[in-house]
Amino acid sequence: METINGVWYMKGCRRSDKGCLHSPDDLLELVREVGFLPLFSNDIPGFSVEEHTPAADWWTNDPARDPWAWRQVLAPNEQVAYGKFFDKKAGFVSREWFPAFANYRRDGYDYEGLYEDGKMTIRCKRIMDVLGLNEDAEGTALLSCDLRKRAALEKGFEGAVTDLQMKSFLIVSDFRQKRNRRGESYGWHVAEIMTPETKWGYDAVNSLHEKPEDSWKRICSHIRKHFPSADDRYLLKLAGIRK
Repeated sequence: METINGVWYMKGCRRSDKGCLHSPDDLLELVREVGFLPLFSNDIPGFSVEEHTPAADWWTNDPARDPWAWRQVLAPNEQVAYGKFFDKKAGFVSREWFPAFANYRRDGYDYEGLYEDGKMTIRCKRIMDVLGLNEDAEGTALLSCDLRKRAALEKGFEGAVTDLQMKSFLIVSDFRQKRNRRGESYGWHVAEIMTPETKWGYDAVNSLHEKPEDSWKRICSHIRKHFPSADDRYLLKLAGIRK
């Protein structure tokens, strides 16, 4: 999206364009092919769901056509992870590439080590203490509203969850409605949060034995195969790194 005279405009494509996505299955295929895909446009031309879908289809509440609804369809899919991974904005990472993504973003740390070294806030640690794996390497998933209560965070919750997604410790695993005391669903769909280890298993996420900088080089090389204009400056910005 871009702003012109204070008005938001989508950078969509024509439905007849060769690269146009027409369904969640089309989007899943593209994410698996390119490995990484932000939801909205950025400094790298073509590197977004937005630019591969017609602008008029967004926020139509038609799950067959609306890319905003597709994220709800794909979040629980075993082949991809969804979350705020790109400069604190939403997008997808394929299962194949998530270990490299996590290896780079975590920089050799687990969340407790980050906290001990002063690189993670107490808010983030409290969230991870709720969702982190137990001694049997089993995790849990919670709606964001329930997670906020369990972590006892009145302020700074959204920022902490975003920070943990940027560091690859959390993903959005689904979108579900709340339930009342009778077990009936109601209201808007709310993001369900879990660790990627809960979705795929500890070994699947932590399977690489390479330096974080080597993972970063492989990620950049792979993205450039599909998006040649992705220079270092833009990639570092999407990674949330400012130099």
